[in-house]
Amino acid sequence: MRATTRLALLGTSLALAVTAVGATSAQADDVGAGNITIDKAVVNGGKPVVVGTTAVTAKVSVTATDNSGIAKASYISGDGPGPNFATIWYDDGDITCVAVSATTSTCSGTLTFDPRAETGFANNAAAGTWNLGALVSANDFDYIRRDAATTFNVQRASKLTVNASPEPVKKGKTLTVTGKLSRANWEDNLYHGYAGQSVKLQFRKKGSSTYTTVKTIKTDSTGNLKTTVTAANDGYFRYSFAGTSTTPAVSAAGDFVDVQ
Repeated sequence: MRATTRLALLGTSLALAVTAVGATSAQADDVGAGNITIDKAVVNGGKPVVVGTTAVTAKVSVTATDNSGIAKASYISGDGPGPNFATIWYDDGDITCVAVSATTSTCSGTLTFDPRAETGFANNAAAGTWNLGALVSANDFDYIRRDAATTFNVQRASKLTVNASPEPVKKGKTLTVTGKLSRANWEDNLYHGYAGQSVKLQFRKKGSSTYTTVKTIKTDSTGNLKTTVTAANDGYFRYSFAGTSTTPAVSAAGDFVDVQ
């Protein structure tokens, strides 16, 4: 049986959520009766769901087909790593099904991810690949349950800063560029440094719209960045992080340096 998590804001009572989602996870991935099919499932427009220290919502949709037409989606659920899930329910009025044709409908709702919720247990292990499940029924009582109609990523929001000094600086002199890469911690709802990550130092010359990579360095044990470069031209320095499966890419706003 699954426990809920503070990252999941459920659409009905905790007991019902635990029973329903826990039961489906223990069964086969694709169960049903009749010729009903789930044709498409989309979460957050196909983009990862990025959660910081406040609630985030993600639109979800499941498109299904049956020769008698679609009656409803009883639930649509997100099932994450470990005991982490979020569920929305037809009976609560949180799922709306709209007919695309006489046989096909798209059922939509919103999953809410809230690291501040008080129910259950939350930890950073919730970041990663989630399954989107659904139970859909047709007008002739055919039904289908898919535990993994599609997958999607839930990520810990990231921040990145930069500061180049001294400013202004004489041409040929040394610039020190510092910064910090941090990401949301869902256990205390604060941002902490992201250690041991490769980050690119980039430069955009004044009048240009393109950044080029100067060098790549790694964050220290507290997420801090520090390196030196030789001042050559007026322009903007920034740090840029490519992201990981659990943390999105992020670039700092450019810091302008006046080279004299």
